[in-house]
Amino acid sequence: MTEGTPARTHDPAAEVVQICSDLIRIDTSNYGPEDGPGERKAAEHVAALLDEVGIESRVFESEPRRTTMVARWGETEANRHRDPLLVHGHLDVVPAQAADWQVDPFAGEVRDGYLWGRGAVDMKDLDAMVLSVVRARARENAAPSRPITLCFTADEEAGAVKGAHWLVDHHPDLVADCTESVGEVGGFSVTIKDRRIYLIETAEKGMAWMKLTARGNAGHGSMRHLDNAVTAVSEAVARIGGHDWPVRVRPAMAELLQVVAEIVGETYDEQDPTPLIRHFGAAARMLDAVVRNTANPTMLEAGYKVNVVPGEASAYVDGRVIPGLEEEFLSAIDELLGDRVTREIVHRDVPLETSFDGPVVDAIRESLVAEDPGALVAPYLMSGGTDAKAWTRLGIRNFGFTPLRLPTDLDFTALFHGVDERVPVDALEFGARVFDRFLDLA
Repeated sequence: MTEGTPARTHDPAAEVVQICSDLIRIDTSNYGPEDGPGERKAAEHVAALLDEVGIESRVFESEPRRTTMVARWGETEANRHRDPLLVHGHLDVVPAQAADWQVDPFAGEVRDGYLWGRGAVDMKDLDAMVLSVVRARARENAAPSRPITLCFTADEEAGAVKGAHWLVDHHPDLVADCTESVGEVGGFSVTIKDRRIYLIETAEKGMAWMKLTARGNAGHGSMRHLDNAVTAVSEAVARIGGHDWPVRVRPAMAELLQVVAEIVGETYDEQDPTPLIRHFGAAARMLDAVVRNTANPTMLEAGYKVNVVPGEASAYVDGRVIPGLEEEFLSAIDELLGDRVTREIVHRDVPLETSFDGPVVDAIRESLVAEDPGALVAPYLMSGGTDAKAWTRLGIRNFGFTPLRLPTDLDFTALFHGVDERVPVDALEFGARVFDRFLDLA
């Protein structure tokens, strides 16, 4: 037991597997602009779990069935002078094709030591950890070190427009008094030369989803068409897809790579971090993407008949931008487009970055090391985006902290939005214990 941390009289992991399984069974697939089941049923389930232990929730809908839930818990005479901590998770998941999976993606099945299902990693695992911990503590009247704002959101998987961003736009008072937040995509372990490093997200790339459009003269497919719109947009897509973006290392990644350099006995070279990134194995696919901007063509639209040259052709590109480099990114894209292709930003969201210091970071480190002695803890920059992009608009410092001690042979990053998404049962239980300690220290 860490000095200064009260002895537990409750089991924070008692319900974590069952709660996560139950949440997976509630299909909250987010199809973007298309219709889907929404988050209403899951939000009501979470609200009922909290109500059972005396915690009152407020439920909001940005649109029918697109539901976000907020609750305040843990304020006491001893801690009410402290700013609340925002603990957040989203309830929606990306869709899953059952035919591709070994198990029913919405069955919440435990098999071979893993809990399988869509959302097991992204991110009903943290939702379940939080709920298991909070319910156990509420039953024992074990207050946290500071008041907690619990927020379970809609629509994170489609940019949070109908969830966290909507909440900030319409009900900012519910979270604006929070000074820090903890949420998804951090706190999981990677193992390098038998040393476990827990990666804590302190930064995220920005999003620039773009539509590219080329126009030309429509006509018969049998004739020459030097102004063919399909050709023009295809050439632009090929240039963007093949572009070698320059290395740009932000402080979070520099600190992480220096830790790795010490473990493996190599030199950290800011101009070429690739040799150190390779030590992350399968996780290198994500970490290699956060030392440079990226732009991946994802969709093409053109034509309606094989012998008709269309007058317009379009493509969509998923751009991800390192903090501080948006102007550089867009300038490079415009040069790659050429003269015949225009771009339109169809969705944009901010990059974010905070330093790896302060009481929350100290609490994260101490709670992890207490459960996994000898572990290392380091920051990193995440390639995707989370609801933290909404909270940063209110000046909240954001940390990705979903503590999971993972086996060395698990390709964890491939499970985000992947087939056969699953989380080790013992990692869920570990995470609940760590999070319980964290609430005493944060």
